Amino acid sequence: MGGDEEQLTEQETALYDRQIRVWGADAQRRLSKSHFLVHGMKGIVAEFCKNIVLAGVGSVTLVDDRMVTEEALSANFLIPPEENAGRGKTLAELCCDSLKEFNPMVLVSVEKGDVSTFGGEFFEKFDAIILSSCSLVKKKLINQKCRKLSKRIAFYTVDCRDSTGEIFVDLQNYKYSKVTLLPVKVNCSQ
Repeated sequence: MGGDEEQLTEQETALYDRQIRVWGADAQRRLSKSHFLVHGMKGIVAEFCKNIVLAGVGSVTLVDDRMVTEEALSANFLIPPEENAGRGKTLAELCCDSLKEFNPMVLVSVEKGDVSTFGGEFFEKFDAIILSSCSLVKKKLINQKCRKLSKRIAFYTVDCRDSTGEIFVDLQNYKYSKVTLLPVKVNCSQ
């Protein structure tokens, strides 16, 4: 480990103990420094946000200026069921409040506005961008903005409609290794 790498705090080590045992302290350190932008707070995205907050990412920024509807209430467990809980708040604001309760060590915030009007310098702050509940035109526009940046940003779109789903992933210059597994002979006659 390099001398300039920060160690996990005692509190982080205790909170993320199970994860550290699975993927190691270095991976948890990298995860805790990652920053996510999430647009469109519907069911599958709410679940995703809960999972990355529990995993201990560095920050999650939510963008969804829509107001709460009956559909949103039935598809998003992050929205409090109390009748007046969402009065005057956007979906992003309500989900932000709930996500902060899952893990106070993760910075969860809200950005207001139309995500397609944000400039490249805004997107450069993030390591991954997840879009949902928006048009294909908006998805393509934001992906193009991310591709023009010098920083490689993982770009995902995900949507569910009835019993079907779609996902698009653009990792840009992602490199992978092919692993060939060799057959193993097992002698079971003994």
